[in-house]
Formats: sequence, C-alpha cells, structure tokens
Amino acid sequence: MAGHSKWANIQHRKGRQDAVRAKLFSKLSKEITVAAKMGDPDPDKNPRLRLAVKEARAASMPKDNIERAIKKASGGDAEDYEEIRYEGYGPGGVAVIVEAMTDNRNRTASNVRSTFAKNGGNLGETGSVGFMFERKGEIVYPAGAGDADTVMMAAIEAGAEDVESSGEGHVIWCADTDLNEVASALETALGESESTRLVWKPTTTTAMDLEGMQKLMKLIEALEDDDDVQRVTTNFEAPDEVMAQL
Repeated sequence: MAGHSKWANIQHRKGRQDAVRAKLFSKLSKEITVAAKMGDPDPDKNPRLRLAVKEARAASMPKDNIERAIKKASGGDAEDYEEIRYEGYGPGGVAVIVEAMTDNRNRTASNVRSTFAKNGGNLGETGSVGFMFERKGEIVYPAGAGDADTVMMAAIEAGAEDVESSGEGHVIWCADTDLNEVASALETALGESESTRLVWKPTTTTAMDLEGMQKLMKLIEALEDDDDVQRVTTNFEAPDEVMAQL
C-alpha cells in the first residue's frame, strides 16, 4: 500500500494518548467550522462539510463537538482561516506535503520552515514535490464489508477508479471531484465507511530503511504537533520488516 496509508496505520498502532486525541479533535473542528462557514451549515447541502463531519465521526469525535463546530460558523464568530499547502523534502529525500489552516500566514510559514530544518528536511517552493502526487478521493472499508469481488463490483457501480483489497480491509480510490457521489453510492451498497476524505496519493515513492523512517517519523510528528497543520502526507515506501520495528 502507498506510504501515506502505512503512516495512518503507524498512527493508529501508536495511539499517542489523550493529548494527541485532543489535538486531532481540534483540527477536525477547525475543518468543520471552515467548511460550514464557506457553504451551507447543513451537511446534506454542503459536500465539504459532509465529508468533514464523516471524518470526525470516523475518529470517534463526540456529537456535541461536531455540532458546536458547526454552530460556531453559523454564529459568525469563527476566525478567518486561510488554507495553505507547503511542500518540501524530508530525511532521505522523501517528498512531504503539509496542509495547513491559519489565521497568521507568517507565523505558520516560519514554524513549518523551522520544523523542516530542525528535523533533517528542507522546505521547498510550491510545486516542488506536488508533481509526485495526485489529488484523489480515498474511501476505506473494513474487511468485514465484503470480499474483494463484492467490494470491487460496488466500487465500479459507484463510479470509483480503483480498489486495493487486503486482509486489513479495502481502500477505494476515485477522482477528487467525485468523492461525495461515490461515497454516497458506496454507503448505500456497503454501509458506513471507516473514513472518507481527499488525499494526496503518491505516484512515485521513495524507499526508506529503518534509520530513515525513524528520522521521518520525528519530522512528521513535529509538523503534526503544530496547531496550524491539518495533515501531513509523504511518499515513503518501506519494507514490512522495517514497519514492524517502528
């Protein structure tokens, strides 16, 4: 599976305790508030908000937190956030995309640049690594949703582009502009997904050994500790034995 999917598994296994959980909820709340402020506060009428709420539920975010984030946008007291994408290289030449939401562009740029420098990376210009990724819709189902053939047929009928099935579950890919429609069709056929979101899918990967992965994880964790950073994506590829040691 692609590097970002493995990193998601690493995060899941590590757990990273309540502090990280609280930080995650804060970032999910920010996305919900921004989505609601930019469009209709009703998720059924606002595709971006619907996806944000779905991702929050997948992370077990309490219903009250979700409703509070939507009301914050509706009340007009929400901060004005700017969405910015940073691109650069991590240890071993791994491509890194950082997605941020900020109310202070200078602060965020300075923090992200410093984090790259302190952790063996180098922040580049916009477009410096983006060509190594495609913007895609990613829908994840557990293995119990059905066998590979069942999920493949449902994905084809829903208008998806590709399916990766394994013992751990099913990852369904679609065009970024089709995510809402494909996800809705799959929900009717297979039930609720584990996650539905827009991602940067690597088109080329960079091989990493254990030492390189340990350094890369420090960079990713440092970036994700920044309150302005919403998501970090990389294009690493590492053998299973390396992943097992992390």
